[in-house]
Amino acid sequence: MATFDITEVRASFPALNGEQVYLDNAGGSQTLKTVADRIRDYLLSTNVQLGASYSTGKKSTQIYNEGYAAAAAYVNASPSEIVLGSSTTQLFRNLSYALDFSPGDELILSPLDHEANIAPWIDLASRQNLTIKWWYHSSSSSSSSSASSSTSNPKLTPSSLTPLLSPKTRLVACTHASNILGTIHDVQSISSAIRSFDPRILFAVDAVAYAPHRAVDVKQLGVDFYSFSWYKVYGPHLSILYASPNGLAAVRSLGHHFNPDKTLQDKLGLAGASYELVSGVTEVTEYLRGKWDGIKQQEAELQGRLLGWLNGLAGQGKVKVYGETSADAEVRVPTISFTVDGWKSRDFVEAVERDDVGRKFGFRWGSFYSVRLVGEVLGLDAVDGVVRVSLVHYNTVDELNELIGVFEKVLASK
Repeated sequence: MATFDITEVRASFPALNGEQVYLDNAGGSQTLKTVADRIRDYLLSTNVQLGASYSTGKKSTQIYNEGYAAAAAYVNASPSEIVLGSSTTQLFRNLSYALDFSPGDELILSPLDHEANIAPWIDLASRQNLTIKWWYHSSSSSSSSSASSSTSNPKLTPSSLTPLLSPKTRLVACTHASNILGTIHDVQSISSAIRSFDPRILFAVDAVAYAPHRAVDVKQLGVDFYSFSWYKVYGPHLSILYASPNGLAAVRSLGHHFNPDKTLQDKLGLAGASYELVSGVTEVTEYLRGKWDGIKQQEAELQGRLLGWLNGLAGQGKVKVYGETSADAEVRVPTISFTVDGWKSRDFVEAVERDDVGRKFGFRWGSFYSVRLVGEVLGLDAVDGVVRVSLVHYNTVDELNELIGVFEKVLASK
């Protein structure tokens, strides 16, 4: 098993050599040098249409197929069960146009999700006259199932889902981890609850905020559809969608009528993903091999440092932390959001950015396309939202210590 060496890790990302400290990783991680090199090499040496019989055409096709195979193996699927595309938002939207249900059938959605895993299903329901049921949350701070009930730590559980399931349920959609809360949902247990009720129900999971932090095994999770973006997992601006055999059978082809329609790529690929970007996926999977234990340990230390400081202020009523306040890596990933008493989130971030030291820290304020979560569930202004510091394994405790020092300086100034 590979060892985790933070110096070696940071050397793999050229962007980290500059002054900017990247703490907005939930919006997009930095890219591996090997990925950039692979994309460059493809464009300069093998940039031709796939499927040709001449030598460069054969090499280009081989590289593309190797990228697909690497992406599939990474999630424990076969190449026939995945499609690569421009974004998770686009792939879920394509998927919604490839599913056919009957009027009166039911879809179960969660307001805790990024809009990428909500809007396509709302649109599908409108087109096909389906019924939407909203899956609200369990919480340590509130037992209410009303969307208007504000809570700082909402969480999706099998027990809150089960009462919504009915003989008319056709699809359940949720997030593996919130891109604001950082809370990890027990997708495997949720899947088991769905299967126990009716194994034909389709289960669609958005893993964009989870995949940068943990290994993925779609077969173990028991999902029907599972998507995340490689550009948040240290790779190119590309995404992946997996479909189980049950899911694949439910998907009709959106491709040309004369083309094959057996694999998920056949059905939803729509002329194929960017060839050069697909070539870069192999480098992502190679980099991550053997690193997951080290990544988890490093990120647990990082979130422990920041949450420890924030929880101390929360006890004084100076900040409010959203999501799990525990630094336990089993229950959260290091996407950490909070609000500051007496400050708008935007004002706080901009005050830090005006500081001579603070300007080098890249973090953000807002709702991050989770407007329903921020406005309806957390009870915050849906535009101003939260302050979000989103960490990954190449960040360091020294960076956090320096950031906290600036935070303390800004707080003392008001």
